[in-house]
Amino acid sequence: MKEFKTTQGEVLLYIGAPDFKMLEALAAGPGDVWHSGLQSGLMDAFQEIKFQVATFWWYINDFPSNDIVISWRMPHDAFVVRKTVWEQTIGLDHNYEDAFMSGLDFAYRMLRYAGATVLNVARLFPVDDKRFSVSREDRFRFYLKFFKVDHSLYMIYRAPLSAKLAEINTFLKLKKVTNRYDQELIKPRKLAPVSGNPKVSYIIPTMMRQHMTASLLKDLANQTYDLHEVILVDATPEAERIDGIYDGNFPFNLKVKWQETQGSCRARNEAIELSSGEFVVFGDDDIKIQPDFVEKHIQFLQTYKADACTGLDIMADHPEQNLDDLSYKLDHLDPWFFRTGVSQSFNNANSCVRREWIEKIGLNDINFDGGYGEDSDYGIRLVKNGAIVMYNPFSKNLHLKPAKGGYRWWGDQSKRKGKQRKPQPWEGDRRVTNIIPVPSPTISYFNLKHFTQEQVKEYRHIYFFKQLLKKNLLGLPIKIAKLAHKRKQFKESMIYAHNLIKKGPQYK
Repeated sequence: MKEFKTTQGEVLLYIGAPDFKMLEALAAGPGDVWHSGLQSGLMDAFQEIKFQVATFWWYINDFPSNDIVISWRMPHDAFVVRKTVWEQTIGLDHNYEDAFMSGLDFAYRMLRYAGATVLNVARLFPVDDKRFSVSREDRFRFYLKFFKVDHSLYMIYRAPLSAKLAEINTFLKLKKVTNRYDQELIKPRKLAPVSGNPKVSYIIPTMMRQHMTASLLKDLANQTYDLHEVILVDATPEAERIDGIYDGNFPFNLKVKWQETQGSCRARNEAIELSSGEFVVFGDDDIKIQPDFVEKHIQFLQTYKADACTGLDIMADHPEQNLDDLSYKLDHLDPWFFRTGVSQSFNNANSCVRREWIEKIGLNDINFDGGYGEDSDYGIRLVKNGAIVMYNPFSKNLHLKPAKGGYRWWGDQSKRKGKQRKPQPWEGDRRVTNIIPVPSPTISYFNLKHFTQEQVKEYRHIYFFKQLLKKNLLGLPIKIAKLAHKRKQFKESMIYAHNLIKKGPQYK
């Protein structure tokens, strides 16, 4: 590999023929590894990874309509990497039969595990229409290296009958020689002080958790970086409201709106429309945050020049825990939790987005109200449009998760039958009767909305494979007896999801 030194003194390593005029700007941004694989025939390469993820992992598909976009489909012979990052890795794995798999392997490791940001940059390298194929040996070598053996066994189960013997033989041969992946962790950058005096809006949707929300306001009042405003949208029924619960002398402008609509997506949308900050922090009502929580979000986005980030969300053991408990838990976490790099998810309890990106992609899809998946939907929409969404381990929260209250009250209704059950927003004109749809129709809607038919089909196979064979195999006869009913539940879920797809995304 050859070296390129930027005017700031940083050394980049490269192989191939990159456009050197682009490297200066790229080195000043969020990326750690850059390539042009999507313009060189690698778009959506190695779809066999669907046997492990199927849906839910945002990066199983590529988004080539953006000049710069997150992607791990990297050529092995045409990429640029920061020297400081490369020296923290074990480099390319040359044990594959086809060399192109070495590039995918490296970029996959960096993106999914190591905490590096891997970006496809259009026109960084000359267009080179590469031809690739994945041999059976390379497929199993990749699976056995990165995933549990269960995934290889599932892949054998999904193989055509005519290929099963060859699949089994390859699995048995490689299982003896393939080593599990040895984790690499890229050291995070040092955060620079906040530049300028950007206005920050913090939005909180809440419902029947007023005491918790009032406690969160105290945490927000003690921040090392003063918020411009806090927008609180409260759906607590009028009869259950506590007078004066949000009164106080706060160092920010507190806007309280009593929600007349239903659902957390609608609440967040109403809050977003009332906000004016250059940065918008998404928060839940049942969290505790440290004093530097907001400051670290702004420092992180400015240091990395990223567009959005999602923070470190720590689950409490019980709702009465506090910041001392959070500190204790953080002291005992595996170092992997403190990596940075590309975010694998988006969490409405702890995320920060630049205003221009909220204006670009719009509001939350209210089709998710009453169900699950709205934050994942928002995150993948950011990525699809070219936003660099990163994981920020510096902004930490303790998620209290009380048993009662909150917008999940609507989700709890979905488990009920009969007259006591409150209709869910996703039901439309087709009310749930005797068969409760499982999984949540909004999860199925997320799958249909963002993944291919083939991937959704694979999700269904994986779903029932796990239903039958995961956990206690002694209960297999009972599971088989219940399988017909579970299939009906899954079918119901898909019917509601298809109805939402026909309806289209809704933002008002």
